[in-house]
Amino acid sequence: MNLTIEIEQEEDGRFIAEVIDFPGVLAYGQTREEAFVRVQALALRVLADKLEHGEVTHSSS
Repeated sequence: MNLTIEIEQEEDGRFIAEVIDFPGVLAYGQTREEAFVRVQALALRVLADKLEHGEVTHSSS
């Protein structure tokens, strides 16, 4: 699974990263890398929750 992550710098200097595929999944960091790592971890938690609740379907290729 590939996730699209967008990172922008806020006016206060912090970075915000957002996973486009999961609305509302975003994280702040003091650096681009920190924001990136935090949003990846959050996306994995959201994905795990969706899997546990049967919300994710898969297709066989």
